[in-house]
Amino acid sequence: MRYIKFISKENQQHTGILNSDSSIQTIEGDIFNEYELTNKKFSIDDVKEYLFPVEVPNIIALGLNYKAHAAEGEMDIPKAPLIFLKATSSLNFHEKQIVIPKAAPSEVDFEAELAIVIGKKAKDITPEQVSEYILGYTCANDISARDCQLKIDQQWARGKSFDTFCPVGPFIETELDPNDLRIQMFLNGECMQDARTKDLIFSVASTVSYLSQNMTLLPGTLILTGTPEGVGVCREPQVFLKSGDKLEVKIEGIGSLKNKVVAL
Repeated sequence: MRYIKFISKENQQHTGILNSDSSIQTIEGDIFNEYELTNKKFSIDDVKEYLFPVEVPNIIALGLNYKAHAAEGEMDIPKAPLIFLKATSSLNFHEKQIVIPKAAPSEVDFEAELAIVIGKKAKDITPEQVSEYILGYTCANDISARDCQLKIDQQWARGKSFDTFCPVGPFIETELDPNDLRIQMFLNGECMQDARTKDLIFSVASTVSYLSQNMTLLPGTLILTGTPEGVGVCREPQVFLKSGDKLEVKIEGIGSLKNKVVAL
């Protein structure tokens, strides 16, 4: 099942289920609890603006969760999940603009990631229990200002949290095995990252369980599982984003998250 939230061409907001024929059946109620299908249907072509199907109380992310990515950055493989937070104000959506910040315009980078969406309150759960607490999965792009992250601040909060720096979408896929999916990043049509989630150091189940031992995971929490090798900062020559660039995160079984880069 694919949950989608959008503004129609009539400027009305709707939540619904995206069917295999690209039709959208709207729903009324709470995705996390109970809802009903309505008789109102749309075509995907009726979507004017994409939103995210649930409210997001926290964005939790993992660093260095692919061995090849740790190697390209000449960093040690973490012994436990390396956790950081992105501000919820960085949340962004499918086909929305990524804005290069005036405060840090020079080294903005891309990171394709599989994101987990928590479906119910989770605390102290085992890896075997994790699937019961997941609503679904979506595509994410962990945009990062590398100069802030690695040189100026030498910590990750600011460089990961500028407005628009967390595009997600275009919907939430609920029926997916996350353990061996192809994940790719395209910059202006050129493939920059290409890996499989089986190469994650910490799996979805171990990650969610670990996080739940340390903090309560609320419904709607987004967990970004880390990016594979191929990021711009580790390339020779380095590749950083500029106004006019087009980004696409493609994940097998989910689809594509597309955003254009602008400098205001």
